Amino acid sequence: MGRAYPSQPVTGVGAIVLQQDDVLLVRRGNEPQRGLWSLPGGALELGESLHQVVRREVLEETGLEVRVLQFAEAFERIMTDDNGAVQYHYVLLDYLCEPVGGALSAGDDAAEAAWVDRAELSERSLTPGLQDVIEKAFMLRDQKRS
Repeated sequence: MGRAYPSQPVTGVGAIVLQQDDVLLVRRGNEPQRGLWSLPGGALELGESLHQVVRREVLEETGLEVRVLQFAEAFERIMTDDNGAVQYHYVLLDYLCEPVGGALSAGDDAAEAAWVDRAELSERSLTPGLQDVIEKAFMLRDQKRS
């Protein structure tokens, strides 16, 4: 099944990787939303667990290895074309993660990968709703530490 004009929604994951006050972001190199900053992530493959796809996608897109800590958020992204046909439909599951190894370098379909300070998020062109998801992840992390 292709991702553009799919016959059913595509299940994907995102990794909210936090390190102190920084979050790991990638600038999208492909459609949809090419050029916007987003979480590293991608589509679930047959036979792959959710934690496996999170770790695989982060490694492919950023060169970093992560530990998946907990589920953070679920949401849909439905995009239509100029004629109103569903061009993309994703069900996205985001997971709070922490880095455990590797070296940061953009790869796969990421045009760029960077650690972005929480205070500087508003200066980036983020995918819709991303800042709220990131803030929720910081809150979840801080609750775990308390």
